[in-house]
Amino acid sequence: MKKLISALLIVTLALTSVFALSACSKEDAKDNGEKDSATPVTIAIPNDTTNEARALLLLQELGYIKLKADAGITATVRDVEENPKNIEFAEIEAAQLPSALQDYDYAVINSNYAIDAGINPVKDSLGIEGSASAYVNIIAVKSGNENEPKIKALVAATESQKVIDYINANYDGAVVPVVENPTDGFDASLDYDALKGETITIAASPTPHAEILAVVKDILAEKDITLKITEFTDYVQPNLVVDNGELDANYFQHVPYLDDFNAENGTSLVSVAGIHVEPIGLYGGKQKNLDALK
Repeated sequence: MKKLISALLIVTLALTSVFALSACSKEDAKDNGEKDSATPVTIAIPNDTTNEARALLLLQELGYIKLKADAGITATVRDVEENPKNIEFAEIEAAQLPSALQDYDYAVINSNYAIDAGINPVKDSLGIEGSASAYVNIIAVKSGNENEPKIKALVAATESQKVIDYINANYDGAVVPVVENPTDGFDASLDYDALKGETITIAASPTPHAEILAVVKDILAEKDITLKITEFTDYVQPNLVVDNGELDANYFQHVPYLDDFNAENGTSLVSVAGIHVEPIGLYGGKQKNLDALK
């Protein structure tokens, strides 16, 4: 009987040691920012239709998920067909993603919001969209106004070499110009004397759009044309104020977003120029590297 009790005590002590070591290992993993293999990896993504799809397409390109074949640029988390990394998605308003980053393992963030939060998309991202992105940021106007002289003047100034040089000098690859035939800032077909004293009004997000437009403003001022820039921090009002005629144009979005916005809101806006791409990127929050996704 004494031998049996002694054997049971030895087994109990051994199991206690195993559980203790296991607990320590899990605690050590937490301290090192590592994930337990059974714990889902959390990734925050934009909750608007086109940017959510863009984030998911990036994650697919990086090899972490597989989307349904027909998902395309309207993909949502419901279109994730294969999820071998056990990812849990949190859909969050795009502008809030930088501040929410610390609460998730990772987040996919638009470059304009990353830059505005002091995050360098080129240096700080763990994965980033290629420069051949279909999500080119555009100047948009109400349909029917595309050929107005002041809109043409705005486009020529924004497609200038001065703007391209400014982008290349100030954003270190986080904003990539796509203008193929830059102008000297002016449209030779326009009568700029007739435009003297005109004011062009435009809605823009603060970074980088309003910053870029400050260069455009100086170009137009050479012809005595005033560019009035109104900044917005959301993705809805800039389109509404152009559609209702309050402002002449906006500069903050890409065509997939514009098309989706028109379809959902009955607005009639069109693109008149594609200026740059802001590659969307994957950033580490609780995780500082990609080990949790390996």
